[in-house]
Amino acid sequence: MDAAHRQRAYPVRLDWGPSGAAALTPADLAVVVDVLSFTTTLTVAIDRDIEVVPLPWHDVRAARVAEEYDAVLAVGRQDSTPGDGRVTLSPAAMQAVAGIRRVVLPSPNGSTVATSLAAEGSVVVGASLRNRAAVARWLLPRLREGATVAVVAAGERWPDGTLRPAVEDLWGAGALLAALTDAGVGEMSPEAGAAVAAFGVVEDDPLSALRACASGRELGAKGYAADVVMAASLDVSGGVPVLEAGVFRRAAR
Repeated sequence: MDAAHRQRAYPVRLDWGPSGAAALTPADLAVVVDVLSFTTTLTVAIDRDIEVVPLPWHDVRAARVAEEYDAVLAVGRQDSTPGDGRVTLSPAAMQAVAGIRRVVLPSPNGSTVATSLAAEGSVVVGASLRNRAAVARWLLPRLREGATVAVVAAGERWPDGTLRPAVEDLWGAGALLAALTDAGVGEMSPEAGAAVAAFGVVEDDPLSALRACASGRELGAKGYAADVVMAASLDVSGGVPVLEAGVFRRAAR
């Protein structure tokens, strides 16, 4: 990998997907952004005091891991129907479940990126539009003490398995980085600065933007319009999910 692609001249960096995550590490802190849906669902879970164990998609260990962690194993959206009480990647479904303390939540993008970043030794945080201000507040004192942060827009997948850069994750990353910029954090890479600029275009009406983008239209067509609405809710959560010993828990401060 070309050393320039690692953006190490800057303490605040941004790239895409698993390969981008690998390029940006090692970093002290890593923020995963997967707006539709992993980190939005994660934020909803943390706000409900539900711990989340991330796993890569189709991980053959999933059932065993759920048993080890005394957790409920989430199913795919397509394996559930609205209101049936099952845990899925849908934030609306997570909002509706009851009596759950911990969940194993596989996903092809955000969860996969989170586990790979943790394996590289970074402290991993989940960010969405719902909690971007809270995550920025959590990051600020650490950045001011000299920490480096890698922001990873998870993206989606084309049918052939290659990365599809998803504009909603660019907006989500930009929302977080904009909050850091407003707080006076400088020295961002040009890639991170571009995300800030992208968020500025949709900041006044993120819901319309999410509904209109490819991923939002896909979810709406499949009957998950409520998930898009929840994902577009800016700064409604004070929770900061931090991955510790394989489990996302709400940060104490």
